[in-house]
Amino acid sequence: MQRFDPIRPFYDTEVNEAIHSAVNHPMMKALMSFTFPDVEEEVWKNQLKKTHSIRDFQCNFIYQSIQKVLEKSSEGLTTSGFEKLEPNTSYLFISNHRDIILDTSLLNVALFDHGLVMTASAIGDNLVKKSFIKTLSKLNRNFLVQRGLPPRELLESSKLMSEYIGQLLLRENRSVWIAQREGRTKDGNDATHSGVLKMLAMGSDEANLIDYFKKIKIVPVSISYEYDPTDALKMPQLIAEANDEIYIKEKNEDFITLLSGIIGQKKHIHIHVGDILDTELDKIAQEFDNNNKQVQALAQTIDDSILQSYKLWPTNYIAYDLLNKSNTYSNFYTENEKSLFERRLEMRIDENNPQMVESFLAMYANPVVNKSKYLNAN
Repeated sequence: MQRFDPIRPFYDTEVNEAIHSAVNHPMMKALMSFTFPDVEEEVWKNQLKKTHSIRDFQCNFIYQSIQKVLEKSSEGLTTSGFEKLEPNTSYLFISNHRDIILDTSLLNVALFDHGLVMTASAIGDNLVKKSFIKTLSKLNRNFLVQRGLPPRELLESSKLMSEYIGQLLLRENRSVWIAQREGRTKDGNDATHSGVLKMLAMGSDEANLIDYFKKIKIVPVSISYEYDPTDALKMPQLIAEANDEIYIKEKNEDFITLLSGIIGQKKHIHIHVGDILDTELDKIAQEFDNNNKQVQALAQTIDDSILQSYKLWPTNYIAYDLLNKSNTYSNFYTENEKSLFERRLEMRIDENNPQMVESFLAMYANPVVNKSKYLNAN
């Protein structure tokens, strides 16, 4: 078990010591003052110091923090599909990925509210370089995805993570959240990368790939924000990629994005959990006998679930019409909603840069294009 030490969250036996080491950190004070504005510092400090498990930390502190985030920066979280899941059962949630912290935190709020097993969640080690953030992430049951390794080390790291995910799901009855691709989707096109599925399969001791995928109970998840609080921050990278330029992040860029995602305005948010993939996997096994083709077909199945159930907001339809200079979806939004969105575009994006305007609009419009393919097919 020690081999998981470089990537795993804290064990419950380590939680209290970790809290004591972090309780006086200015960022802990900022987090607790935000979460409990009417509570004296000594009171929340004493409560923290009495915490001895990740579950207690999540339920008594992080859950409350996320509720405060929703109250301050959104018009509410809605959910669908959770009634299909069984209590005391672990699932592998494969999700589209829009926000560094909130995607998985909001899923855990929904799981907790429905009396279901909360997740251990993958997070890139590039996001937890600051020691306090790393401690906080390990207290919140995050495990580390090691980034930027040379090929041989990357292979070893992927195998370790695969074994760890298998350990959580099959031996510890702990659900797991993982994004469908490395890094957040920045252009609104949600697509499952086959490399993620190949990584998951590395830790399998099953002779048959599909049998393993059935055993770990894959559940596709779609999460959508009416306003992406980090939309403007994603533009420089998108434009660099569009121009075939290498994008180099600014110092502290990830940290700024992380904070912006939490405090920025999101309006409405929706999470949908799809069906547990089972008969779909049988069908894939019948159609393909080659592992690579099975993985590609599974990636497509996950995409179909995520894109079909993705909740579209007025902002998506407005962006589509603005981008295409059309009124195709004008019955899906009001003039007031349109002016608010145009105002946001004006405030956040340099309108003298057509490429930037186009990228911004496409980010919101692409989910409409992707979902319409399924609506037209039915």
